[in-house]
Amino acid sequence: MGLFGIGKKKRRDSDYHAISLDIGTEFVKALIFRVEKDTATIIGVGRQRQRLADMHGGMVTDIQGVIRNCEAALGEAAEQAKTLPDQVVIGIAGELVKGTMTTVRYIRPDSQAQIDFAELKEIIGKVHTSSFERARSILALETGHQEVDVKLVNAAITDVEIDSYKVTNPLGFQGKEVQVGIFNAFAPVVHLGALQTIADRLDLDLLAIAAEPYAVARVLGPDEGNDFSAIFIDVGGGTTDIAVVSQGGVEGTKMFALGGRAFTKRIANQLGESFLEAERKKLKYSAGKLEDETKRKVKQAIEADCQVWFAGVELTLGDFTGVDLLPSRIYLCGGGSKLPDIKQTLEKAVWSRSLPFARRPTIHYLKPSEIPRVKDTTGEIIDVQDVTPMALANLGIELVGSEGMVEAILSKTVKSLRA
Repeated sequence: MGLFGIGKKKRRDSDYHAISLDIGTEFVKALIFRVEKDTATIIGVGRQRQRLADMHGGMVTDIQGVIRNCEAALGEAAEQAKTLPDQVVIGIAGELVKGTMTTVRYIRPDSQAQIDFAELKEIIGKVHTSSFERARSILALETGHQEVDVKLVNAAITDVEIDSYKVTNPLGFQGKEVQVGIFNAFAPVVHLGALQTIADRLDLDLLAIAAEPYAVARVLGPDEGNDFSAIFIDVGGGTTDIAVVSQGGVEGTKMFALGGRAFTKRIANQLGESFLEAERKKLKYSAGKLEDETKRKVKQAIEADCQVWFAGVELTLGDFTGVDLLPSRIYLCGGGSKLPDIKQTLEKAVWSRSLPFARRPTIHYLKPSEIPRVKDTTGEIIDVQDVTPMALANLGIELVGSEGMVEAILSKTVKSLRA
């Protein structure tokens, strides 16, 4: 079944199993999970390192190379799980993936009539149209191409008000003015197409392509309630993804092209070593297993890059113009965040006064054990680098057994209002 395939089919036992596939710059990570009620239980784990030429900045540059890596990771996971499902949720990252929160005010022709599903669907359609044009204009400005073709990746209701009265479910209410805020994530068709091709070649049914920072931002919010606010920073191999959650809703997601691979390259240049040897030293440094002299050299090598990375974080947070106050909790995850200097840089930072923090932010690592709806039975998911594929599995809970991406997004949008 294709990316936008819609059809009816009888649910089988196998429909309750699926794959979470995180195609990262450094690694392909595959999780096989089983959905039981509102929980995803991981029963198989597979990882395969990518070549330098396979990915760049979170985007696929060699489809055949990535397919081989996916096959290796899936084979490892399937051997452990004793099954290989045919449904998959794939994550997408990169600077050209845009997530925005759009608010539309709608004046109802009959304020005495109750809001029904058909009217709600019309309102949501207006929001999607506005978000689509906004995403296209941003990408056109950043790429220099006026006709950038983009498609919807994720959608979620963040805020609903009727005549300035906040509600969680507008169905059945009366009123004149309806204000709806919806988070939408868009990505260029060329990048979505590469992932579609990978899924097809792997003979997998693509349930969804999910914006990874959006997926990470959703792992805690729904269970924390409407008061939950936080900043999520996912430091990958090629990019740093940032998501802001305010009052339980995702305000937006942004990315910049600086991740763990840049630090490895700096260590390689400064120490005169190969990339792979520098990567090994970086991992030992992160684990506190380097001898003192080498540790000092590595720390000195990445010091300037940490400041450049922090400047990227500040600039990116400054782009969240729709947020009155930035949350004071920052959660770190991703393989690149294991560098102790990353957390230390944020803890010691002198934040720009232009950033609207109510108070100095606190920094925490987001651990796999803290994700409430995803449980690991393998004992292999213990690291912050595994949070992203777990977050994709978390999104997959509502998608497993569904007929396709468009239908799933629609049902998910309505379900979020009825919950």
